[in-house]
Amino acid sequence: MNTLLKFITCGSVDDGKSTLIGHMLYDAKLLFADQEQALLLDSQMGSRGGAIDYSLLLDGLMAEREQGITIDVAYRYFTTEKRSFIVADTPGHEEYTRNMAVGASFAELAVILVDATHGVLTQTRRHTRICSMMGIRHFVFAVNKMDLIRYDETRFEKITADIRRMMAEYEFTSLKIFPVSATEGDNITKRSTQMLWYRGTSLLTYLENIRTEQEEENTGFLMPVQRVCRPDSTFRGFQGQIEAGLIKAGDMITTLPSGEKAVVSQILDAGKPVSSAGCGHAVTITLDREVDVSRGCVLVKDASLCVGSLFTVRLLWMDDAPLVAGKNYYLKLGTRLIPAVVLHINHKIDVNTGNEIPADTTFKNEIAECDISVSDKIVFDRFLNSQALGSLILIDRVTNMTSACGIVLKNIKRSDNLTWQKLEITREFRAQQKEQNPVTIWMTGLSGSGKSTVANALEKRLVSLGLHTMLLDGDNIRMGLNRNLGFKQADRIENIRRIAEVARLMNDAGLIVITAFISPYAQDRLSAREIIGKDSFFEIYVNTPLEECERRDVKGLYKKARSGDLADFTGVSSPYEAPDSPDAVIDTSELKLQECVDQILHALEARELLPARVASASQQAK
Repeated sequence: MNTLLKFITCGSVDDGKSTLIGHMLYDAKLLFADQEQALLLDSQMGSRGGAIDYSLLLDGLMAEREQGITIDVAYRYFTTEKRSFIVADTPGHEEYTRNMAVGASFAELAVILVDATHGVLTQTRRHTRICSMMGIRHFVFAVNKMDLIRYDETRFEKITADIRRMMAEYEFTSLKIFPVSATEGDNITKRSTQMLWYRGTSLLTYLENIRTEQEEENTGFLMPVQRVCRPDSTFRGFQGQIEAGLIKAGDMITTLPSGEKAVVSQILDAGKPVSSAGCGHAVTITLDREVDVSRGCVLVKDASLCVGSLFTVRLLWMDDAPLVAGKNYYLKLGTRLIPAVVLHINHKIDVNTGNEIPADTTFKNEIAECDISVSDKIVFDRFLNSQALGSLILIDRVTNMTSACGIVLKNIKRSDNLTWQKLEITREFRAQQKEQNPVTIWMTGLSGSGKSTVANALEKRLVSLGLHTMLLDGDNIRMGLNRNLGFKQADRIENIRRIAEVARLMNDAGLIVITAFISPYAQDRLSAREIIGKDSFFEIYVNTPLEECERRDVKGLYKKARSGDLADFTGVSSPYEAPDSPDAVIDTSELKLQECVDQILHALEARELLPARVASASQQAK
C-alpha cells in the first residue's frame, strides 16, 4: 500500500505556487478528461495569451482568478504509482498569512517557492519560520522562474547560499533545493534539458521517495478524551484518537489531570472489540472502575506530561486587533476549551533575523512569546515532545474569531505551589449574618455621565435600608491600589481585572459592592463578570449622551482631550464599547438623581437581589 505524504506549498506573492502544482498534475497525467478540457477552455481567457495557465487548476475563487493570486487554501488529492499525496496550496500575500498557517498545521513537508528574479524575500522568511513553528522538519525550496534568468547557474547558487544561511537557525531533518520553471515544466516531473548543470532528480521524484515517518521507540500511550459515551447505565466509554503509543486490554492507565489509575477492560475500534490499538486510531476505551474523566482529560501510560495552569507559548498573531497583555481569550489545546489570559508579552521575534524584540503589543502577522494563564489546571506538553498537546489556538471571547495559533514552549512551575485556601467562615455564612445577598453593582459609562454621583446616592439609600455596602470609585482606586497603571489599553485591562478581584473578595465578605468605572471594553466587563460570578454581577449602563457628558466636563478632561493635551481619553481619542444587554440602563440627562436610584432598586428587586424586608421597605417608601 502506498504511503501518504501531506505537504504544503508556500512562499511570497506570485512565486508560482499554484502554477507549480498545476503543472505537476498536468504533466503526470493526474487529471480527469473533463478537468483537462476545462483547463484548456479557461486558459483561452487567462493571462497567458491562450497558453495553458496551470494555476487555474488550484485558484478556483473568482477573486483569485481576477487578481491572479491565491486567497484561500486549496487542497488537492492525487496518487502516482509510488505514493499518495495531499497538497495544501496556500496564499503568499501577507494579508492571508493566517490561511497559510492553517495549511502548515497539517503538513509533514513544506515546498517553499522562491522567485529566481527576486531571491529570498521577507514573506519567504515569514513562511519558513511559520512552517518550522508548526513542526515541519522536511523542507524543499523550489527556485522558480529559472527561464526568466536564462537558467543561470551562478544566480541559482547565490540563492541557494542565501537559503542555507536562512535555514541555519532552524531544526530540520531534510533540506533540498531545486531549480525549476513552473510555467515551462523544468525539473517538475522530469529532468530539464535546459539545465544540464543540475544533476539531481525532479521535484515529483523526490516527493515520491522521501521518508517523513518519525521513528518512535518506547513512546508512551497518550489519548486526549474527545467524548464520554454513555448510551445507558451499563456502558461508559471514553472516545478519542490515540496520539502516541500503543494500548492493550489489561493495561494500567492514568487519567489526567485527576491522576486516578484504572485498568483498560475493553477497546473498541470502529465499534468492534480489539485486543490493542496504536497511534492514529480513533477508539473507545472502557475501564474497570468509575473515574473522574470528561472531555479535555487525557488517558496516559508511561508518558510524562505537564499538569498546570501557567506556561510560555510562541504565538502567530492573526487578529486585526492587536494583542495586549491582560486580555482574555478562550484557549483550545487538545480537546480542552478553557478561559485564558495573556499575562505578559515577553518579546516579539523579527521574521528576518530571528532576533528578540522587546514589546508590549503584538500586531497582525507578528510572532511573539508570551506567558499564558488558564482558569483551571489542564494537561499539556512542550510542542517538541507532543504536537497534539503542545499546539493551541486563542479564540476571541466576543467575536469567536481565531486570534492566534501557537505552540507551548515550557511549563511555568510556580503555579504548582499555589492552592486556593478554603476558609471555615464561608461567604454564605457572612451573607446570612448580614441578612443580604452579596452582589457587585457594576456601573459603566463615559466620563461625566454621572456614575460616581449615582453610585454615592445608591449607597446612601442601601445603607438607610440597613444593608452593608462598599463603594469602589475609579479615581479613588487609581490613587491607591492602581496608582502604577496608566491609561493605555493594557493598563485599562489590568485596572478592571484588579477591581474585579477586589470586588469578589468583598462579596466573599458578605458585602454589597458598588463600582463606578468607565470600563470601556466589553471583553473586560465580560472578564469581570466571570471573576465575580455571573449570579453576583449586576451591570448598569449609565447611558448619558456624549454631548451632555462633554457639556458638564466636571474635571475639564474633555477640554484637554480635544486640545490634544490628554491622550487615550474614552469617547474622544479612545473607543467606548457600550453593553449589549445590561441589567439596567439609566440616563442622568433625563432622570433626576433619586429617580435613577429608584430605577436601579427596582431592577435589583426584579432579579431578587434585595432581601425581602428591604424590598418591602423600598416599596413602602415609594
